[in-house]
Amino acid sequence: MLTLRQLRYFVATAELGQISQAAVELSISQSAVTTAIRDLERGIEVELFRRSPSGMELTPSGREFLFHAYDILQKVEEASTLRLPSAAIEGHLSVAATYTVIGYFLPNHLHRLRRSYPGLDIRLHETDRQSIEAGLTDGRFDIAVLLTSNVNDLRIAAERVVASPRRLWLTSRHPLLKRDSLGLQDLLHEPYIMLTVDEAEESSVRYWRAAQMEPNVALRTSSVEAVRSLVASGQGVAILSDMVYRPWSLEGQRLETVVLNDQVPTMDVGLAWSRESGLTRTAEAFRDYFRQAYQSPRVRSLTAAGRDSALPLT
Repeated sequence: MLTLRQLRYFVATAELGQISQAAVELSISQSAVTTAIRDLERGIEVELFRRSPSGMELTPSGREFLFHAYDILQKVEEASTLRLPSAAIEGHLSVAATYTVIGYFLPNHLHRLRRSYPGLDIRLHETDRQSIEAGLTDGRFDIAVLLTSNVNDLRIAAERVVASPRRLWLTSRHPLLKRDSLGLQDLLHEPYIMLTVDEAEESSVRYWRAAQMEPNVALRTSSVEAVRSLVASGQGVAILSDMVYRPWSLEGQRLETVVLNDQVPTMDVGLAWSRESGLTRTAEAFRDYFRQAYQSPRVRSLTAAGRDSALPLT
């Protein structure tokens, strides 16, 4: 019988490409992951992975099944944190957000917010951090979702919602993957693909300089997909957050991630508002939604959540 545990173990293995890494991520034994995947393949009578010395590679059927697994786990997570619609919250809410937040964080939350608060008219604005800070202080925006680690205006209150680890991105064929450990020092002669959007370059420069090193920048780009494609095809390496990570490029080539030995700060995403103006009632409802979503002990990542559950799916 198909279980949520099997789906979570399958997703973790598909994303990380290694049973050993999936086991570490899930805090379980490798044998438990292997058994779950074997039982899943037998249950649906489909080969999901090709096993090789370099790891676990999804078959075409496995890639298709992964999207179904994501969809199922997302719906289960939504059901477990379901909030009944509140007719008490009505009115307009002007929300500003940066490019990365809109592209990789907000869409699903906006859907759930509009379902929870049908009387709330959310008006979304995409802009950069400096414009957001100005808009919050002059009243154009009620609240913002952005990278809180970049906020530097003392008139702005900021509250972190989630901290996304930054890891090294490599092509699945990169020789550095054979090493037991890696640090910034090991990347000095590698062509580095530098993402520039949402002040990503400024954030990178800070931790490279803290280590008294400088990356060998081969290209600067504002496109996350360009970084993904270039890294996957072996044309460079990058250090980016798990929030924007996907295991394949648009061309279908695989990327791997590695945790570096050096101190690399997380990418912190959260809320911001004007200290002087405070929060309107609608902005408070917006903030409370994220507090419940990320501070509730029931809410965890799709791959790590429910390690000890095996609910049957009918």
